[in-house]
Amino acid sequence: MQSSFALIINRLGQLACIGLGGVFLAGCGAGIPNADEGVEQGILLFGNGAEPKTLDPQRATGVTENKIISVLLEGLIAYHPTDDNLPEPGVAERWEANEDASTWTFFLREDALWSNGDPVTAQDFVFSYERMLNPDFPGEYSQMLYVLKNGEAYKNGEVSDFNEVGVVAVDDKTLRIELVGPTPYFLSMLKHYSWFPVHPATIEAHGGPFDMSGTWTLPGNYVGNGAFVLDTWLPNQYLRVVKSPTYWDRERMQLNEVYFFPVEDDNTEKRMFDSGLLHVTGTVPTNDIPILRKTKPDLIHIDDYLGTYFYRLNVEREPLDNPLVRKALNYAIDRQAIVDKVSLGDQKPSKAYVPAGFKGFSAPDVLSYDPERARGYLAEAGYPGGEGFPDLYLLFNTSEGHRKIAEAVVAMWNKNLGINMQLENKEWKVYLDAQSHLDYDISRSGWIGDYMDPITFLEMFTTGNGNNDTGWGNDRYDSLINAAFRSKTEEEHFTSLMEAEAILLEELPIVPLYSYTRIYLMDPRLKGWSPKLLDNRPFKYLYLSE
Repeated sequence: MQSSFALIINRLGQLACIGLGGVFLAGCGAGIPNADEGVEQGILLFGNGAEPKTLDPQRATGVTENKIISVLLEGLIAYHPTDDNLPEPGVAERWEANEDASTWTFFLREDALWSNGDPVTAQDFVFSYERMLNPDFPGEYSQMLYVLKNGEAYKNGEVSDFNEVGVVAVDDKTLRIELVGPTPYFLSMLKHYSWFPVHPATIEAHGGPFDMSGTWTLPGNYVGNGAFVLDTWLPNQYLRVVKSPTYWDRERMQLNEVYFFPVEDDNTEKRMFDSGLLHVTGTVPTNDIPILRKTKPDLIHIDDYLGTYFYRLNVEREPLDNPLVRKALNYAIDRQAIVDKVSLGDQKPSKAYVPAGFKGFSAPDVLSYDPERARGYLAEAGYPGGEGFPDLYLLFNTSEGHRKIAEAVVAMWNKNLGINMQLENKEWKVYLDAQSHLDYDISRSGWIGDYMDPITFLEMFTTGNGNNDTGWGNDRYDSLINAAFRSKTEEEHFTSLMEAEAILLEELPIVPLYSYTRIYLMDPRLKGWSPKLLDNRPFKYLYLSE
């Protein structure tokens, strides 16, 4: 798709300047600095993987969107610069909790302003949470707010008065939140963009809370309260943000601008980095990882990353509605071979779904490579040796790395089970739509923890959850997740979650492959960047320096 910006240049200029994955490059009249100029001017050039689907925090679902939304908006609690386990004051300068961490009071800073100069108030948060939980609003992360007292009941229409939901503006600068039970990890949850405020007057001026046209998120319309302001958004080319003149902590900031480039092709992104057009990439071409580790160890980074790479199975389609088929697909995969020979980034093969990294939580050691067992399951399901098994499609979003992993998995299924799969790739937005509407057979997926508790991985597979996207549901699983939210102790909380994961791994609506690592290239002149398990960092702490 061609943007209006691209239309103002002639065809010859397009061919010369839009040669790398559709990105309009520096030096082609776009006014974008190169990496050296960015260091001089305090302008960060950031590879962001894909074109964002939306910049509405109550509608977004992806990591791509999170990077941008988190610089445009700020919640009660912000990302800590070095440790994902620690809270960082955001709009709330301080907070208090009752003895069992079921009621929290947040005191908003007086100098918190929207980018149009309006004060940020407690009522802005109430408005945003009411919008998210309204039965008519299609927020896929609505379940994140079910931790609020009566949040789920309001979403389901069982409670009609939002005043009965556990959030109240005590006054302009005091917000009180009552939860369904003790939630000591609540501060970590609040870092997620689903809890961010939106500017009520802007929402009302652009169609109201339930208008899905997205016009309020366009440059010139977007009113945020974050460290940066949306300046330019040229779809499939770049998105530019500039330092906010109204942000309460702007004196700390050294970056003046950030360009987010939606480069889906790994090789294109690397060429841009090598050409001095990026300071940091979203990923690294798989084949280049071993070479770069030897030749440019100062540029390539491989960090621990709290996430799981997996495939979703659409259990509403035959033969994936059969648990035996799903088990066959799981036990026919040599995960160790995938991480050793295909992904090449120190990933850990999945033996369960929840990745390691949560102190006190132990995931069951279930998944293994057992072709004989897999063939037995498939035969029991009525497809001995793959006979009669229909051709299915494996969907993945555009990426050479995803393609190589899909090719390896499909080859294993063919070798070990005698079944055939077709590969199908789609660009990010189309891929997300297909997955959310269950318009797929098998879909490449990944889940990065939203906060530092294993429930962030398991809650999504409750029946009807907006992020489930498999069609699977289990009443016992749902009750265990609900119990985990209401547990009075951490031991009870983890016990419920471990039992829930055991059910997930028995019915297997997913195919876990490995625990992520974050692999990227970074200019050594980018400072203030700390490796973090969730890879979320406040850009206000970043700076560029020789």
